[in-house]
Amino acid sequence: MRASHVAPGPAGRVRARPDHRAQALPSPFERSPSGTIAAFGGSFRTLLTIAESKHHRATRTRYACPVIKIRPRTVVAALALCALSLCGLPGPDAEARPPGPAGTPGHAFDTLDALDAVVTDVPQAKLGLSWHPGCPVPASGLRLVQLNHWGFDGQVHRGELVVRDRAVAPLLQVFGQALQARFPIRQMRVMAEFNGNDEAAMAADNTSAFNCRQVTGDPSEVSQHSYGDAVDINTLENPYVDVNEKVYPPAGAAFLDRSRQEKGMIHRGDAISTAMRAIGWSWGGRWSPPDYQHFSANGRSA
Repeated sequence: MRASHVAPGPAGRVRARPDHRAQALPSPFERSPSGTIAAFGGSFRTLLTIAESKHHRATRTRYACPVIKIRPRTVVAALALCALSLCGLPGPDAEARPPGPAGTPGHAFDTLDALDAVVTDVPQAKLGLSWHPGCPVPASGLRLVQLNHWGFDGQVHRGELVVRDRAVAPLLQVFGQALQARFPIRQMRVMAEFNGNDEAAMAADNTSAFNCRQVTGDPSEVSQHSYGDAVDINTLENPYVDVNEKVYPPAGAAFLDRSRQEKGMIHRGDAISTAMRAIGWSWGGRWSPPDYQHFSANGRSA
């Protein structure tokens, strides 16, 4: 979707309609009667509607930020995303497209290659067996993040993550920088699509976040993924070794040789590890035994 206006729809909903006109921004503050959703439109023509509080009227504010739609209680993430515009992230489009030849104007990201992140509550179908009563985080504390990522085929693809609400802003910063650097991600699917089975997701080389489960290979511990503030990235190229020295996924054993420079591998100082370090998340690749795919807010696996 190109740059958009957001207007109140039926029953207090907000609908987006396209607008391709280049126009000057109006006054930054306008009053609005509703603030159910905050939405960013790209190409530095944006609209953010925020419910200030139950005691105040909502404000309608325009910002120069990449495209993102986000609910009021995650507006902190929206404000953090404004920083991404300073990184040069362009306007939105989720269609896959090949890069231009190196050294040509088309080689740089343009408006077709935006992160185009959309953040919402998590529908039950997107939780599936990855969440159940008794999990340390209620379903209401989780968010579904839909975003673009660079693929192994050199094109932009759409992905989904379920994360803790407080992890939205920092992870959008990370994946925005990853997209800008064209760090390839094989696929990004919610764990509901794997029925919460971590081994199946790793075998599929899937990138995911929330999954309420025990630590794979150590069922005595609750995984940090159960809290929604841990992410596994490119699980085949970045294998996990458990406390019994078992490698997950088995095909990932070939990538334990970290001197290899293969597509999708995470190395110290690359786009992913650098962006994660900048938000204060720690990498399991520095552990013994290592978990090369894992990053977490508290620096632990459990």
